Amino acid sequence: MKFSYLSAHMSRRSGLFHVVLASVLVTTATALCLAVPASAVDSTSTRPHSSRSALHTVTPTSPVGKQLTWLLGISSVLPLTAKEESAHFDATFVDEEPVAKLNQAFESLGSTGSKINLLSLSDVTRTSLKAGVKIGSIKYAVQLMVDAKGLISGLFFSLAAPIPTPKVSSWSQITTDLKNAAPDVSFLAAQLTTHGRCSDLHEMSADTPRPLGSMFKLFVLGALANAVKDHAISWNQKLMVTSAVKVSGSGILQSDPNGTALSVEQTAIDMISVSDNTAADMLLALVGPSAVEAQVHAWSTHAALDDPFLSVAELFALKWHNFPTLANHYLALNARGRAAYLTSTVDKIPHNDITSSTSPRDVGTIEWFASPQDICHAFAGLSSLESEPGLNPLNTILDTNNGGISLSATTWNRVWFKGGSEPGVLTLGYLARDKAGKTFVVVAMLENPSKPIASSATLLGLGVVTGALNLLQSD
Repeated sequence: MKFSYLSAHMSRRSGLFHVVLASVLVTTATALCLAVPASAVDSTSTRPHSSRSALHTVTPTSPVGKQLTWLLGISSVLPLTAKEESAHFDATFVDEEPVAKLNQAFESLGSTGSKINLLSLSDVTRTSLKAGVKIGSIKYAVQLMVDAKGLISGLFFSLAAPIPTPKVSSWSQITTDLKNAAPDVSFLAAQLTTHGRCSDLHEMSADTPRPLGSMFKLFVLGALANAVKDHAISWNQKLMVTSAVKVSGSGILQSDPNGTALSVEQTAIDMISVSDNTAADMLLALVGPSAVEAQVHAWSTHAALDDPFLSVAELFALKWHNFPTLANHYLALNARGRAAYLTSTVDKIPHNDITSSTSPRDVGTIEWFASPQDICHAFAGLSSLESEPGLNPLNTILDTNNGGISLSATTWNRVWFKGGSEPGVLTLGYLARDKAGKTFVVVAMLENPSKPIASSATLLGLGVVTGALNLLQSD
């Protein structure tokens, strides 16, 4: 699961408790918001010792207190080695969250080189506690649980307060801020016409295709909505979570027990609101890659770049299994050959054999691609579909997570969001409608093929989008 500075989404399913920070940042890294086994959940309900129930900042000497002390000083030992992870986390945690992903999660929290300050403690038992901490200028609520051996079995970070985003008050400032954030940038601010078309108002290379990260899930959602419209699929239809469909990275379904049943609608909510990779691959398999490719061709002028349309599992395998041998072989083929290679070779790679990287890999060649104008067409298409009979769940799916944006509720009555990332990629896309009935779309795409985009770019991007929408609304 990938951490981002956004709103928390909580879910309780089948004996597992999850806290997931709904994600702009999508496919590749983990979050310190991890699924906890039911046994660990039970430990949180233990009655706290009365002497520890009040807020205080003295770390206890119990097993959980010792792990908290280590966590507070983790900036001095990052990046962790696999041996260090095994010394502090239980086997289930280590199995689900390899050390490379764990290190990237700590980095995304801002804990690399930054002291973690303890602000408060509460609900302390021998095996669990809640804490308030501050990393840099950001405050988090932390839940920490340990097993019978004193090893960490669950670790949850969630925002304790909204994060202030940079103030943006002019289009020239938007241009400058984006150019400073990454070497390759595309941007679009547009208004939807009464006919559902995108009228460009401000742009930077808005017709240049860039890697999307999990923003590709808009095309999967579009294909799904059209299948529901054609009565080929129903929102209430049940899908099954199995080991064969589980994909790592962002999301919560990967931690659900095999056999967990979900409606199509709930799966779509998970795919968009917490950018669940497993949900995306489940829905892609349901509608079929050809249907999604057709949807891309309907909305994008750069659709050829997405033929064949990759699943998350396929993208992970190409980037992180036997790299660059598989990737180079794939890239040497034409579209038809690539599709055959996916079926014959890539799809047969066990998910457990795939490990991630914190460095950009082929972000300009192996990804999902579209331009800001294409994404505007996708939002416009989804907005049009949402008004069709039986497709109103699209609004719930798209507005469950507003992407951490700060817009006045007295001015804006609809905010849809989807973003994405991997090392070297950050995308932000919003549709917002004001109470006068005007609908705007703002899309920012940042790309750096040589190094990861700084985590501060997310906050800058939110400031840019917020500023752009307010400028559009006031024009």
